[in-house]
Amino acid sequence: MNLVIDASVTMTWLLGDAKAPDQAYASTVLAAMAGTATAATVPVTWGLEVANVLARSEARGFTSEAQSEAFLEMLASLAIEPDSATFANALSTTLQLARRYGLSAYDASYLEVALRVGLPLATLDGDLIRAARRAGVRLFQAD
Repeated sequence: MNLVIDASVTMTWLLGDAKAPDQAYASTVLAAMAGTATAATVPVTWGLEVANVLARSEARGFTSEAQSEAFLEMLASLAIEPDSATFANALSTTLQLARRYGLSAYDASYLEVALRVGLPLATLDGDLIRAARRAGVRLFQAD
């Protein structure tokens, strides 16, 4: 199965600071990603979001640079592909989705990719979950 993952799920893999149900959901997504049959598509902004959380987490002393580097190595072992059309849609479809559903442009980019490529979305973001449901985007569910 292929899916779109957002930074909220991704960063829970490292930080482990989510509520138990959210942590369990993120772990299920990671287990699916660890299988060779599952690949994730992400908007190009995903890398910037991950880098930002890593830098802020290190600056606040929540993680070390070594922990971040180990995490990045783990991410590199997963089938995560950036979507090449994110930029082309940013000022049109993504902006419209942000307006329609009251999302940040960053969050709307995950919704836009999921809509365009027809994949389920894995997210822990409540606003994004509500927008996905309203837009008819399937949410990732463990099999």
